[in-house]
Amino acid sequence: MAIDEIKKNLETKMDHSISAFKNNLTKIRTGRANPALLDTVHVDYYGSLVPLSQVANLSLLDARTISVQPWEKGMGAKIEKAIRESDLGLNPSSMGDLIRVPMPIMTEERRRELTKLVRGEGENAKIAIRSLRRDANDAVKKLVKDKAASEDDQKRSEAEIQKLTDRHIADVDRLVVAKEADIMAV
Repeated sequence: MAIDEIKKNLETKMDHSISAFKNNLTKIRTGRANPALLDTVHVDYYGSLVPLSQVANLSLLDARTISVQPWEKGMGAKIEKAIRESDLGLNPSSMGDLIRVPMPIMTEERRRELTKLVRGEGENAKIAIRSLRRDANDAVKKLVKDKAASEDDQKRSEAEIQKLTDRHIADVDRLVVAKEADIMAV
């Protein structure tokens, strides 16, 4: 494997880490409703647990209410129970076929807890990125040891790998700050 391939793989993996981090951030609740909050909810559908999005249509009624429209008539009670029993702290209410999931107003204390959670997720993303950097540097060192690359190539590539790492860590920091601002906005 050449140094260029190592750097290309590294950038792809770091981009995947950022995407996974963004995905984790969507699951952290802010004051506004977001159908992605219900991605972790699974419903008993004929004996197997399936994601809520596979048995119902999720949409927003307004800024603070998610609507859940089951595709089958008998699923309403099961969906309502699954949402209520999830660890999201939501209390759905049924209106015929439509299930309304209002977002409760968050207290200052809860907002602070969520910002700590966001920082923790950000730190996990940074650790993953730094781990990828270490693996890439090790791969380059192995090329030098096997005499497939020179020590100058190693120094140059380590500098480029560090720049790539710094850029991705700055992206994580930017996302953390944006999410914290979103959570703390009343």
